[in-house]
Amino acid sequence: RLCSGRRRYRQCAAEGCPPGDGGSMRCQQVSVLYFARSAELAGLRCETLSVPRQITSLQLWEEIVKVHPRLAVIQDQVVFAVRQEYVLLGDQLLVLQPGDEVAIIPPISGG
Repeated sequence: RLCSGRRRYRQCAAEGCPPGDGGSMRCQQVSVLYFARSAELAGLRCETLSVPRQITSLQLWEEIVKVHPRLAVIQDQVVFAVRQEYVLLGDQLLVLQPGDEVAIIPPISGG
């Protein structure tokens, strides 16, 4: 497992993920990996967060920004990789499983 760093257990956006909700809002522990500028802004390379099982990519970003407000400055350029698949920020619904890895990939310059 790539993320053996700090763990943060936050109440997910579903306000406690009520039991008996059919699993749609239950919290999942996911590993969030930060690269390049996102690691600088967050102040760490990885952590574990608790988020709803079903969440849009934009809502997931907003949950991460609540924990690390400095990341807001790269919102317009960032993409996620969820289970090693690129995901743009928007209304795309993600169905997360326990232990999924979410990589924060900031803009990369080069020539």
